[in-house]
Amino acid sequence: MKPASASLRQRLEQLRSEIERHNYLYHVLDSPEVPDAAYDRLMAELRALELQYPELVVPESPTQRVGGAPVPEFSEVRHRLPMLSFDNAFSPEDVEAFDRRVRERLETDEQIGYFCEPKVDGLAVSLTYREGLLALGSTRGDGTVGEDVTHNIRTIETVPLRLRGRDWPALLEVRGEVFMSNAGFDEMNRRAAEKGEKVFVNPRNAAAGSLRQLDPRLAASRPLEIYFYGAGQVEGATLPGLHSEILEVLNRWGLRTSPETRAVVGVEGMLGYYEDIGRRRSSLRFQIDGVVYKVNSIEERRRLGFVARAPRWAIAHKFPAEEEMTIVRAIEWQVGRTGALTPVARLEPVFVGGVTVSNATLHNIDELRRKDVRVGDSVIIRRAGDVIPEVVRVILEKRPSKSSQVRLPQKCPVCGSGVEREEGEAVARCTGALTCPAQLKESLRHFASRRALDIEGLGSKLIDQLVDSGMVRNAADLFGLSVDQLAGLERMGERSAANVVESLGRSKQTTFARFLHALGIRDVGEATAGSLARHFRSLEALRSSSVEEIEEVPDIGPITAGHVHAFFAERRNAKVIDALVGHRVSWPAVQEATVRNSPLSGKTVVLTGKLATMSRGEAGDHIRVLGGKVAGSVSKNTDYVVVGDEAGSKLKKATQLGVKILEEDEFLKLLGRKR
Repeated sequence: MKPASASLRQRLEQLRSEIERHNYLYHVLDSPEVPDAAYDRLMAELRALELQYPELVVPESPTQRVGGAPVPEFSEVRHRLPMLSFDNAFSPEDVEAFDRRVRERLETDEQIGYFCEPKVDGLAVSLTYREGLLALGSTRGDGTVGEDVTHNIRTIETVPLRLRGRDWPALLEVRGEVFMSNAGFDEMNRRAAEKGEKVFVNPRNAAAGSLRQLDPRLAASRPLEIYFYGAGQVEGATLPGLHSEILEVLNRWGLRTSPETRAVVGVEGMLGYYEDIGRRRSSLRFQIDGVVYKVNSIEERRRLGFVARAPRWAIAHKFPAEEEMTIVRAIEWQVGRTGALTPVARLEPVFVGGVTVSNATLHNIDELRRKDVRVGDSVIIRRAGDVIPEVVRVILEKRPSKSSQVRLPQKCPVCGSGVEREEGEAVARCTGALTCPAQLKESLRHFASRRALDIEGLGSKLIDQLVDSGMVRNAADLFGLSVDQLAGLERMGERSAANVVESLGRSKQTTFARFLHALGIRDVGEATAGSLARHFRSLEALRSSSVEEIEEVPDIGPITAGHVHAFFAERRNAKVIDALVGHRVSWPAVQEATVRNSPLSGKTVVLTGKLATMSRGEAGDHIRVLGGKVAGSVSKNTDYVVVGDEAGSKLKKATQLGVKILEEDEFLKLLGRKR
């Protein structure tokens, strides 16, 4: 083959640059310069030249949006900065309260500058650009860990494969919302119906389903778009100090932002934006379920900080819930992990809030009696955003003449054990504990979850099979499963079975706090489990403690202390715990003297970058076990910053503040471990 000439290489670069410019004008600025036919001719010429000279094809070429073969499975992506969710506001009073909290924390009476954005009903994603080229795309997932969907992100025409200009950072992570326009969704469904294929219920489900395809050709065939709404990790440059200015910079780099955003001042500005976009909601080209208000100043955001999994500097103002009328066909009782019986209305399917609803929660027996919902009733169903649909009220005029009140069952509908309701509690519970299959399934799902023992591959369907077949009667039975046993189950080949057994083996090495959280003790979440672990330091000490001794743990009151004590006093629970220990589920033993003398005791540590010997979650567990505290941001109160590969802005901040920086080997030495 004749080698490519310099003029040919120059023509290829010219074509790619010109096509990228037209993409920017069309998708970002909504101001195309040339008709579609002229654009198509440029693409045709580029494809022909790349076909003739395949050695000159580059990944960021406009022709490479569909990158080839399907991926075998999704891999996990751990977000360097968590992708947080927002607290919700449903009324002007909620917005006023949000603004008041912001001003109080900032200690100012001045009006705050806010940035308002439509809350696009799509799927949140994170995109990473290295040296201006798209390197990674992932879903939000649980906010900490998402899925690698780069192969599908590349197919979205409004995603630049290469950033425009030259002043972008060496590493730029941006967050955005993948969605389908109303017109694109309708056209896709029309074509699917003509072919007799599946049609989607709403644009959000269609976008989410398309992005989670293993074959990028399927994603490429669907009208996906994206709006970028902010930046995450940034290295090699400093972004402006206002969120509104950051979005202008992103736009300049070819990252399309919503045209419906607005900078405002104070509560009046926020509510004015809400009312304006609410009036125009039906005429927008995409679906929204509310608006988002964000403090515009990045420095003020830093001072406001976060609470749990939500920032204090932002809130989502939801539109009023949508309601529809339907008929209650049955009322059933679901049994949860702690034995709580929840009444659920089985409905005549009805389309409300963008989805078809066939079930609605009735919360508890008191709520069921208060609303007096009966089988055969015509009811109003409400659905707001992603909130579980609920029965709002009964239309009494339409009630059948022979209807009767629903009573709390005396026996568990799953296992037949007695049902008890403690005085003063709204919730009734099955007394079957782990002998109840429903409770057992839910407790096993919790036991295997990422923030408990993190058993990969042990999903809901597999747990259902294990319990229904009688192979697993408690959490300890999981560790006695063999590859042959698992491989004999439906949709479980030998390779998948081996992966589950291997994952079970890995999960045996955990921390005391994770172990306590995994047990599913009533009212004991992650934070409480951590407090118990730090206070008692050993399983033996906790098991032998009294209610009064448990009450001495910070932030644990008499009710929770009673639940903890009762859990360990229950004979069946004790047998399961003994069996888990017998299967060598264990954690590093830490003596009080060890913690007291630990170089991390009482220290505040920040982690940044990727560690070679452990995940950041594991590193955090080790720090907490040795009496330290893990923080998410660097401040003058930080004692150590542990840096791994690709450390980000936290390293720069630590250097500026003079905080002690630990390389991984130094950190391992403090833990008393070797690489």
